Amino acid sequence: MTEIRPSCPSCQSISVVKNGSTRHGKQNYKCRDCGRQFVENPQWQRVSERIHESYELLERLLQEKIPLAGIARVLKVSERWLQSYVNDKYENIPQQVEVEPKPKRRLIVQMDELWSFVDDKGNKQWVWLAIDAETREIVGCYIGDRSGDSAQKLWESLPAVYRQCAVIYTDFYSSYPVVLPVAGHN
Repeated sequence: MTEIRPSCPSCQSISVVKNGSTRHGKQNYKCRDCGRQFVENPQWQRVSERIHESYELLERLLQEKIPLAGIARVLKVSERWLQSYVNDKYENIPQQVEVEPKPKRRLIVQMDELWSFVDDKGNKQWVWLAIDAETREIVGCYIGDRSGDSAQKLWESLPAVYRQCAVIYTDFYSSYPVVLPVAGHN
């Protein structure tokens, strides 16, 4: 009597072999054509399918100051999936600062940088900020190292009206004079 084996859920091939068992004791199969491993009649769903109706809750939880591990426990998803979701969201956020439109006139900007660390103190990340001295709006921002390239990225993050009309005040850290126009740097 020949055993009937399932077809591959990815490529629908019938060239499937047994490949051990899962930790729950279910028979594991492997497709010879595409290499996909699978079980017949899986009890799980993809996270994106299972959490589809909970996206609003997920978004609200992310806006609170709750650790990702806590959100993962509440929603019963892996921390790895949640981190991947957050990273994808971050990639799709516009990196340009949105500033209220300004007329072409003398604008005053203050620039400075500060650091913090991520994971350990050896991984310093510098936050470069440019603030409109009059309105207190953040008009430019960049996160990176403490190099001239990062100062350049901060300068490029400024809206055009600020790059053309602003008088810029800094602490004269060595990267600023290299990047900023001499006429507008104080």
